[in-house]
Amino acid sequence: MTRTATPSADGETVEKPGSSGIGAGRPGFLWAAPAAVFFGLFAIVPLIMVAVLSFASWDGLSDPEFAGLDNWRRLLDDPVMIKSLWLSVLLTVLGVAVQTPLSILLGVWAAGHQRNRAVLSAIYFVPMLLSVAAVSVLWRAVLDPNLGVPAQATWLFGDGNLFGTQATAIGVLVFVSTWQFTPLHTLIYQGAARAVPQVLYQAAQVDGAGTVRQFFHITLPQLRNSIITSMILMVVGGLTTFDTVLILTQGGPGSDTTISAYYMYQKAFKSFDYGAASTIALLLVLVSTVISLIVVRLSGYDRMRSTMEGL
Repeated sequence: MTRTATPSADGETVEKPGSSGIGAGRPGFLWAAPAAVFFGLFAIVPLIMVAVLSFASWDGLSDPEFAGLDNWRRLLDDPVMIKSLWLSVLLTVLGVAVQTPLSILLGVWAAGHQRNRAVLSAIYFVPMLLSVAAVSVLWRAVLDPNLGVPAQATWLFGDGNLFGTQATAIGVLVFVSTWQFTPLHTLIYQGAARAVPQVLYQAAQVDGAGTVRQFFHITLPQLRNSIITSMILMVVGGLTTFDTVLILTQGGPGSDTTISAYYMYQKAFKSFDYGAASTIALLLVLVSTVISLIVVRLSGYDRMRSTMEGL
């Protein structure tokens, strides 16, 4: 509500509540309608269609036929599917474990006032400008076992084939994802670190706290909400990784890097089993949701929010 000024009997100006003007009340639902329609058309509707197809048998040409829980039973009995799910979780956990501390340290550093910080930060953020496919093609060429760096440095990489074993192939996937997506999370932490009140650091300096103690007792607690947001983005991104696996390893060697998203692609566009592919997609949505809720729950964010609302 805004207030309009009207003159009183003694000539003084009296402010009265009004219903127009800048900042009048909270925005109505119409402000969110375009985003809600867009989200509904391109997120909710496709999700509903995928859920329906997960209970059907469809090859993409003939009419879908109701199959009940047959797709779910086949996938739960499929060893490749179970293995792909565990690989997806493993890659996600490794990505979170590597990117989180690295992003926090780089983000806090980038929020400072070091010499040449702006130039170095701009160079470091270049991977964010490249697509996942472009990055994957780049590193595939660099790590090629015949013409790439490993072939020229066998003293370090052995036979030079980093895609020949499961351990090294997973290491390559984690490294490439870290190289590309760490700048994004660094940017999140950079903004959060700059929002920390400087008076906290000044008080800590007066009390004799050094840089390390300030980082663990002031900076990290202030980055709590950003850490939760970043980890949820990492979880969702890790479970839905596809382009990197398709270009770098193609699920190999064998099926040792066949994660769930890539297995969904194989079921849909190689086996033409869209019912099974839809089941995998729906399963990924459920797993991502559950893990994200667990992250929020373990972080205590919901309890902190309820406490703040009660003040």
